[in-house]
Amino acid sequence: MSDDVNIDFRMTQLFALVYEALAGATDALLGNDSARGLMVVEGDQSVDELTAEVELMVWKQIEDQARPSAALRHLVGVLLIVPELERSGDLAEHIAQRAVTNLGSKMTPLSRGIIQRMAEVALEMWRDAADAYGDRAAKAQALSEADEEIDILHERLTREIAAESMPTAIGAQVTLLARFYERLGDHAVNLARRIEMLHPPLA
Repeated sequence: MSDDVNIDFRMTQLFALVYEALAGATDALLGNDSARGLMVVEGDQSVDELTAEVELMVWKQIEDQARPSAALRHLVGVLLIVPELERSGDLAEHIAQRAVTNLGSKMTPLSRGIIQRMAEVALEMWRDAADAYGDRAAKAQALSEADEEIDILHERLTREIAAESMPTAIGAQVTLLARFYERLGDHAVNLARRIEMLHPPLA
């Protein structure tokens, strides 16, 4: 396996780890499964370790030899993408931490429904971002449109919290949850835009 292919393989693994962490954290939150939430929290170390590995591989590639401009563009692009993946893994961990405290069981039915839909949209966006990287495809516009739905859902959840239908402490934690999902959507859009920059359309 060439170094370039090896880097792309590791990047595919990173996308998968973040996606699985987000899915697992959401299932743990809404399923009141604190044990699974703890597994997601502990699994975040795998994202951190793989992130560090990819960065080292890329810098070694850059330092070892002169490379064509297209290859260098790709390597630099990977360095810009990796932190987005690491931060997204951290957000999934934050969601899982709330699952460990059984926050999902303390939320109102409406807030649970909104969070579930935010998670569904976010997961679809992350699947599309991973596909965009693997296929070298342009999907930023489609992800931006999906991100608008997450923003709308965030506003709905904010109104639900403001209605004081949950205790203040629970409402504060649900507010953070909504922010985590919103940021995951933002990161997916940012990734898609960076992927498009890696592979500009031919004139």
